[in-house]
Amino acid sequence: MNNIYEQVDRNKRRSWIVIICFVAFVVSVSIIMGYAFDLGFGSIGIGLIISGIMTYISYYNSDKIILSISGARPANREQDFDFYTVTENLSLVAQIPMPQLYIIEDTALNAFATGRDPDHAVVVATSGLLSTLDRTELEGVIGHELSHVANYDIRLMSIVTILVGLITLLADIFLRFSFLGGRKNNKNSEQLGAIMLIIALILAVLSPIIAQLIQLAISRQREYLADASAVKLTRYPPGLISALQKISADKEPLEAANKATAHLYISNPLKNRHDGIGWFASLYNTHPPIGKRIATLQSMT
Repeated sequence: MNNIYEQVDRNKRRSWIVIICFVAFVVSVSIIMGYAFDLGFGSIGIGLIISGIMTYISYYNSDKIILSISGARPANREQDFDFYTVTENLSLVAQIPMPQLYIIEDTALNAFATGRDPDHAVVVATSGLLSTLDRTELEGVIGHELSHVANYDIRLMSIVTILVGLITLLADIFLRFSFLGGRKNNKNSEQLGAIMLIIALILAVLSPIIAQLIQLAISRQREYLADASAVKLTRYPPGLISALQKISADKEPLEAANKATAHLYISNPLKNRHDGIGWFASLYNTHPPIGKRIATLQSMT
């Protein structure tokens, strides 16, 4: 059995292993494609710059964009006392600035955090969550969201998004270039050039899918880390466990959510299920199964 600190450390190690594998995958794909099509590293650099600029703009204004999409309203201390004071207390424990608080008027049970860093963080909860959970359960959920903020998960996922965008952009460029003749000045043997071209074409088709799967794997690992970090803040695993059980029992999808924002929430807000596909469907999940998250929390001492 792992204690809270061991679980946090293990989740951090797993997350960084996945990230390192992702970076290695991006570099490998770029080198193979660049060699096969004789484009050099200039095109790779251009792709990275374009993808980086677009992601940075979205990242810098992420809180405003997401709040606008969600239709959230600002919370206040008088009307939303528990939400406000729980966040205030746990922010002190986490030693981060008090985030801005917003509420989505929806009976679905969910919450998320956004913002580019702890100084510009926002925590959002649905009215259904606030009216259903007791204070102890709410502490578990807010602790989870504040852990995302304190662990810089939003910044991390923005970097991952840049890498995914780069892979997708490179795949599109190389697929288009392949129809124009592929590698025209291959100084190596024609046989080697043909093999590399075939590999590059396969990677161009498969790499965006693989990149997305890795992105989702990182997202799932960060959820485990946020769960463990939340317990580290509240010192009371049953609070978050009970909250997750209630959230899991709620089958109502959140109308304000969409595929682009689903990964932000504490639980998949779309409530889409693919039980008939089995383990393969889990690769495309933005969140780990709540049953596994609860089992992990129950194992903490």
